[in-house]
Amino acid sequence: MSLEGPLLLLGCGKMGGALLAGWLDRGLPAAQVTVIEPQAAAVADFTARGVRHLGAPAEVPDGLRPKVVLLAVKPQMMAEALPPLARLVGPDTVFLSIAAGKTVDGLAALLTPDAALVRAMPNTPAAVGRGMSVLYANARVGGKQRALCAELMAAAGETAWIEDEALMDPVTALSGGGPAYVFLLIEVLAKAGIAAGLPADLAERLARVTVAGSGELVHRSDLPPATLRENVTSPGGTTLEALKVLMAEEGLQPLMTKAIAAAARRSRELAS
Repeated sequence: MSLEGPLLLLGCGKMGGALLAGWLDRGLPAAQVTVIEPQAAAVADFTARGVRHLGAPAEVPDGLRPKVVLLAVKPQMMAEALPPLARLVGPDTVFLSIAAGKTVDGLAALLTPDAALVRAMPNTPAAVGRGMSVLYANARVGGKQRALCAELMAAAGETAWIEDEALMDPVTALSGGGPAYVFLLIEVLAKAGIAAGLPADLAERLARVTVAGSGELVHRSDLPPATLRENVTSPGGTTLEALKVLMAEEGLQPLMTKAIAAAARRSRELAS
């Protein structure tokens, strides 16, 4: 990974740290990275590799002109953390935010109206390089800056762009919260196995490995999920009987549709 200039990372929690580790593993020189993080222990491993550490936004040197400022602090911290970085706004600097619920207009209000802003929604599998990030850019972001932001987020998994920021709410509901829904599926599968007579430890192991393996199978396959499902379903077999329940009119689909709608509605409320 190459970057024609410095990178400033605001926040080095789980997601910020996962991204930074991915960049360094992909060859980004540590000397190009400056991290703003009040907890020195959170960046100890990275400073040992040559990353520069600052304790607060006000400590950013006047001469630093980053190509990218990645905003990885919690949304409620933005009002305090961003204004000191407004002096970094310029045509050669793009601000890339992974804070859920913060619109580009809301971020611009904390910086300046001239800020080139990209909003990204990653999810927690980014911690193992298997995340999904969806990005949206305002009109001030150039083509090279879009490509750079996509490359940075690709260190954590796959990326996609949207041209309508309103779509970020259903994106947040589906892929942002999606890992929690999958973890819940593991829980309910295990409980169903226990109810069917399996020992608890075996039921949980079966559920965990089955979901993990199925995820890897769909990841490697070019077939639609429906085809993969059909390939597992023998006519008149046991899986078909379970699917008759799950795919019934009152089954899994309407429940999931309702859940995604609720999460998207809450995302819109938090952004307002």
